Amino acid sequence: MRALDIQTAAPTADPEKHIPTADEDVDEEELSPVEEVRLTVANTDDPSLPIWTFRMWFLGLFSCALLSFLNQFFAYRTEPLILTQITVQVASLPVGRFMASVLPETKFRVPGFGSRTFSLNPGPFNMKEHVLISIFANAGSAFGAGSAYAVGIVTIIKAFYHRKISFLAGWLLITTTQVYGYGWAGLLRKYVVEPAHMWWPGTLVQVSLFRALHEREKEQRMSRAKFFLIALICSFSWYLFPGYLFTTLTNISWVCWVFSKSVTAQQIGSGMRGLGVGGVTLDWTAVSSFLFSPLISPFFSIVNIFAGYILILYIAIPTAYWGFDLYNASRFPIFSSHLFTAVGQKYNISAIVNDKFELDQATYMDQGRIHLSMFFALTTYGFGFATIASTLTHVLLFYGREIYERYHALYRGKEDIHTKLMRRYKDIPSWWFYLLLAVTFAVSFVLCIFLNDQVQMPWWGLLFAGAMAFTFTLPISIITATTNQTPGLNIITEYAMGLIYPGRPIANVCFKTYGYMSMAQAVSFLSDFKLGHYMKIPPRSMFLVQFIGTILAATINLAVAVWLLDSIKNICQDDLLPSDSPWTCPWDRVFFDASVIWGLVGPKRIFGTLGNYAAMNWFFLGGAIGPVIVWLLHKTFPGQSWIPLINLPVLLGATGMMPPATPLNYNAWIIVGTFFNFYIFRYRKQWWQRYNYVLSAALDAGVAFMGVLLYFSLGLENKNVSWWGTDGEHCPLATCPTAKGIVVDGCPVT
Repeated sequence: MRALDIQTAAPTADPEKHIPTADEDVDEEELSPVEEVRLTVANTDDPSLPIWTFRMWFLGLFSCALLSFLNQFFAYRTEPLILTQITVQVASLPVGRFMASVLPETKFRVPGFGSRTFSLNPGPFNMKEHVLISIFANAGSAFGAGSAYAVGIVTIIKAFYHRKISFLAGWLLITTTQVYGYGWAGLLRKYVVEPAHMWWPGTLVQVSLFRALHEREKEQRMSRAKFFLIALICSFSWYLFPGYLFTTLTNISWVCWVFSKSVTAQQIGSGMRGLGVGGVTLDWTAVSSFLFSPLISPFFSIVNIFAGYILILYIAIPTAYWGFDLYNASRFPIFSSHLFTAVGQKYNISAIVNDKFELDQATYMDQGRIHLSMFFALTTYGFGFATIASTLTHVLLFYGREIYERYHALYRGKEDIHTKLMRRYKDIPSWWFYLLLAVTFAVSFVLCIFLNDQVQMPWWGLLFAGAMAFTFTLPISIITATTNQTPGLNIITEYAMGLIYPGRPIANVCFKTYGYMSMAQAVSFLSDFKLGHYMKIPPRSMFLVQFIGTILAATINLAVAVWLLDSIKNICQDDLLPSDSPWTCPWDRVFFDASVIWGLVGPKRIFGTLGNYAAMNWFFLGGAIGPVIVWLLHKTFPGQSWIPLINLPVLLGATGMMPPATPLNYNAWIIVGTFFNFYIFRYRKQWWQRYNYVLSAALDAGVAFMGVLLYFSLGLENKNVSWWGTDGEHCPLATCPTAKGIVVDGCPVT
């Protein structure tokens, strides 16, 4: 009798429907239409493998707790280190095999389960257990973002606004925002998980690594497991240099060295605080830290991002900054997420917050309007508006008919081999998702009513945020499933709430989190389901692992955040911290600035008639019209196969991660991605098929292991190396304005 497993071989809902087995040949018509999937995913399944095992539970819970702790711990550092799912994949394999070799094989009968038996060791450690452990560890972290998004609310309340929020309020806020979107995501699986052409490129690196670690290869060439080990050791060893001994290798801006006294030259050449022309990196973290590994993004997606990046960073920004001095741009740094006064000084936010945690209008009028750097205004907000609008029209035009047909046909059409194999397992009842949605909404409603003094958000905001998130989940899932890029809802949610409910910063970020993160978590939930679809994991097991892992991760994220915020003096205050302190909180700085712009001051005083940037609203119209033009071109010239590959949500949102991402990150990401997913994929396809995703996993894992080792062996003791090679980028003038008469400390007088 197999070990207790709630669903490893449940009968299909239609027992007469033919299910292919591992021993049968697959018809060519059943193969996936996506070449990358055909090259990566196995067309077989072994339903006898035990999944619901003690090993899976122990390693899954432990990995989830450990990653949640480490990722939240590193999230506040100047160079955040995100330990991804891949780290767990690598580390859990030898531990799982060790447990399989030492645990007793004795079988126990479990009361209430009839004749079923349970064993601590039901057999060899298998791939399906391994998949569930990895998903367990990554639960609650949307697309490997590291920690729960709502922790940022707790951080800005305590570290930036210097107010208080109870642990209970923080926990309810974080857990509900993390699982709110799961309720409707499960109901969308038939539209973005089962269809073969919804292939979710990011999941293939996981599939490739799982197969490399578990499958025995008979070919004479180097096995994928051996290749992975060699690449892992090389990545681990090399990161000692950019991570500790020679940190300048992370960002080599030679233009700044040549023009050491020129503000303009350093603005152009700085990879971290300028346009990054000539910037070079030899650090894998700089390549993959914000856009994730370029080896897993399809080439057409890289091309769209490259086109948008060139359009925005090297055409729009220089033209606006130096050509037209738009919005007095030369008074401020060209690349900055800080908020400024009209004369180029940093804005004193604390002075405009009253005792009720609302806007002090008299002090605000005295200090004057808030000003943004040209990059922050145009890229983060202008093109961000266009991205949101283009997402809706792009999906409506290019995928609208298919969505409509699937809604009515409900899969009476042809299925690929992976969907047919998954029919073997019981599906998740719809009432599970309805119940989860109802309970999450009820708890969130209680939070908004009884703890409103801490979160500020009214009950109707919860309904509005949920409606926005639900509306965007399907179109954004489709874009992610086909391009590996996920446009965010953060801008549109904070804009809407800022118009309706201005002057309350925490209400705005809470609304944004419910609206944006519930959508992002829904998309991440669906992505994990696609991984389970490829690996033939029973859906009910997937659901339970994701839900339990999300709750555990959110709890640990909050506990670590509260500990650090209460124990590190002046955390996140870069003006008050020592120059060598790593606790500058780059992500939370952007989060705080957004709370000021959209919540405290409000969009009417920034992007409305009372602000400087009302013209930015035209980007909404431009973004909505753009996909219409592409669609009309496609219909007019149907023979041109490249036209449908123009993905405007990806192109216009190319720089959506800036800031805190920098041009250096984008330059390196585009170059590396083009090399592997164009040149190698086209001219060395067998190598790409065998090693591409394995190499990506090895590079990520090696950097993660060395990063953790460096911190706990040297960072905790403040043992640093000080010489020219650890002095940073050497572009001190990149943050200076170029306007005459603007005086900023550390900048030459103009």
